Amino acid sequence: MKSKISSSVKAFAKIIAVFLSILFVICILTAYITPSQIILNEQKNGFLKGNFPVSLKFSQNTDTYPAFGDDQNIKQNYSTAEIMLFNAVPVKQVNINISERKNVILGGTPFGIRIYTDGLVVSGISAVKTQDGSKYPANDAGIKSGDIIISVNGKKISTNEELLCAVEKSGGKPIDISALNNGNEYLTKIIPVFDSSLKKYRTGLMVRDSCAGIGTLTFIDPENSTFAGLGHGICDTQSGSLMPLQSGDIVDAEINSVTKSICGNPGALTGFFSDNASKGTIISNDQTGIYGNINKYDKNAPAVPVLFKQEIERGPAKILTTINGHTPEYYDIMIEDISYNNMNISKNMTIRITDSKLIEKTGGIVQGMSGSPIIQNGKLAGAVTHVFVNDPTGGYGIFAENMAYFSSDDHNKTSLPNAG
Repeated sequence: MKSKISSSVKAFAKIIAVFLSILFVICILTAYITPSQIILNEQKNGFLKGNFPVSLKFSQNTDTYPAFGDDQNIKQNYSTAEIMLFNAVPVKQVNINISERKNVILGGTPFGIRIYTDGLVVSGISAVKTQDGSKYPANDAGIKSGDIIISVNGKKISTNEELLCAVEKSGGKPIDISALNNGNEYLTKIIPVFDSSLKKYRTGLMVRDSCAGIGTLTFIDPENSTFAGLGHGICDTQSGSLMPLQSGDIVDAEINSVTKSICGNPGALTGFFSDNASKGTIISNDQTGIYGNINKYDKNAPAVPVLFKQEIERGPAKILTTINGHTPEYYDIMIEDISYNNMNISKNMTIRITDSKLIEKTGGIVQGMSGSPIIQNGKLAGAVTHVFVNDPTGGYGIFAENMAYFSSDDHNKTSLPNAG
C-alpha cells in the first residue's frame, strides 16, 4: 500500500513539474512577444487584438482589467502595469503612457529629400597607389567604414572639400582626426601619402557630406504642422550607417516610371523634383523615419485617427501610395503578422500585397514606397518600410504609433533592403 501511495505521489509530482515547466515556457514566450511600453487613450484601455489570455493589472489599483472584450475606463495616473497571464500569473512590468489619440492627414505622396550631414560619413576605404606600392593610411589610422569624421586638426568639418583641402595642405605630415564610432568619440592621426598616378596627397578615405532622393510622405500632423516619412532612417548606401543630420529640407516630387520587382531583384520608383522650392525643413533623421516642419500642405484635408499598436489586427488593410505622377491611390494588402517586441523598431508588421492591379504594375513592393501609409478600418495603422527580396509581394511595416507619437519630439539621434 505504501508503495502504491509513493508511486502516486511521484507521478503527481512529475505532472506538477511538467505543468510548471510548460507554464514557465509560456511566461517566457509571453514576455518576449508583448511590448515593454503601451500607449493608451486617456479614457480607454485595449491590448493585443486576438484570443490571447493576457490582461493588465495596474500598479496603483488592485483591480485587473481584461485585455480583451469591451474597452475599460482607466485612470490617468497609471504609469506602470503588470502583464498577467491567464489573469493570474504576473509576466512582466510595462510602462503605460496615457495619451490622447492623434489625428493626422494621410500622405502617400512622393516628396524630395535633401540632407546635409553633421560631419563626414566614411562610406568606404581604398588603397592609395604610391611608388612603393599600395598604402592604406585610413586603415593604419584605425578609421573604419561607417565612422563619422567630426573635426580635422581641431576644426569642425562638414564638407568633402574641407577634408581634401586639409589633406593637400598637409604635405604628407600627420593630420589630427576626431571621429565617432558607434557614437563613441576617438582621436587618431592619419598620415596622407602621395598618389603616384593622381600626383597628389591622399588618405584613401571615401566620405559623404550630403544625399538626395525621393521617398513617400506618411502623414502630416495638423496640430503642429509637422511631417513624418519613410518609416526608416536615411543611411549611407555603402556603410549602412545612419546619416547624421546637420540640416535638410523637403520639396515636391513626381513619379515618372516604375521598375517592376521580380524575385531576387526589388524594383524601384523613379521620379524627379517637380519644384526646388522648399516646403519644409528636416529636423531629424531617425531609425523610425525622417521628421520635420512643413509649411506647404492642404490645411483643409481630412484627418484620420492613429491606431495604437494593440488595436491593429491581422487581416485586410490598404496602403496609400503613388506609382505615377503625384496623386496617391489605395491598394489592398493583408497584415499577416504583428510583432510587439522591440527587436527592430521599423519591422513591426509583416504585410502582403494582394491587389492584382498593383502587382501587375509594380510586382509588389518597390523601393521608393517606404513611408506609404497602411490604413485599417479607416485609421492609420503604420507605414511600409521594407520589401522581401525573394518575394516582393511581401515586406515589413512600422507601427504608426512609433512615428506619430514621436514626430513632434526633438529627434536628434544619431539583409533586407529598405523600400525607399
